[in-house]
Amino acid sequence: MEVMRTPDSCFENLPDYNFAPHYTTITATDGTALRFHFVDEGPRDAAPIVLMHGNPSWSYLHRHMITGLVALGHRVLSLDLMGLGRSDKPNEASYYTLASHVDWVTKWFEAENLTDITLYMQDWGGLIGLNVLPHIADRVSRVIASNTGLPVGEGANKAMRDWLEFSSSVPELPVGSLVNGGSTRELSAAEIAAYNAPYPDGSYQTSPKIFPSLIPVQPENPGVPQNKETWKFLETWTKPFLTAFGSEDPIAFKPGAHLRFQTQVPGAAGLTHHVIEGANHFIQEDAPAELVTIIHNFAQ
Repeated sequence: MEVMRTPDSCFENLPDYNFAPHYTTITATDGTALRFHFVDEGPRDAAPIVLMHGNPSWSYLHRHMITGLVALGHRVLSLDLMGLGRSDKPNEASYYTLASHVDWVTKWFEAENLTDITLYMQDWGGLIGLNVLPHIADRVSRVIASNTGLPVGEGANKAMRDWLEFSSSVPELPVGSLVNGGSTRELSAAEIAAYNAPYPDGSYQTSPKIFPSLIPVQPENPGVPQNKETWKFLETWTKPFLTAFGSEDPIAFKPGAHLRFQTQVPGAAGLTHHVIEGANHFIQEDAPAELVTIIHNFAQ
């Protein structure tokens, strides 16, 4: 298997993104060395806030949140999922499964040895991160689920069906345009180019192209049993668990994923949950200042 790595030159002069890259290499179960990229800003003695993005974005999605939270005194880490952003990109589709992503991200958390974490997760960041949570429960103090969910084979709504059909039909994903289409505000040409930066051509897109088929919406999807086990764990989670969803998100909010978290996770009881009016699926683009305030107040 070839593990591809986007040239550093692709990430030069991105608007509002001047963070130093950090890297940690983990070992996959088959012995392959895989390098994660992440941003790590702010004072090292502050309790960490970890931001996890979804597909097909990368840490660029969190640029305004990183800046805002660091200005408030927080340490902020933003991880690029494997195959996305500046992280390594195995080029075999079979290498990517929900279980493998969970294994890789768990190993990253263990390698960084973080504690007292505030964990913010959006889209696939939540689908992976919530499955990681049982393995790092002692490290995490509070959770924010944002435009994400844990499907267990209930079927796909129209937005999901359209996404599955589109992503499987094109030779190369127009990543920047997809993020723009999933945001209420109009991204600039330079911002759209920044989302395209990790993918010089379609050969770098094995991960973003396979991600949609891994979503456990079909009853026979191999990720369904894992998500069911994670729901059993979440039903015992008593630490604070907050939801912050965008009112215009057709993927998670409109099907009511936030309500399931609020009713089934004990740690969600009694909290003031947030619906940000006008924010779409890529809520970090539409409402970064609001999210900074929510996370800052919650992390106190």
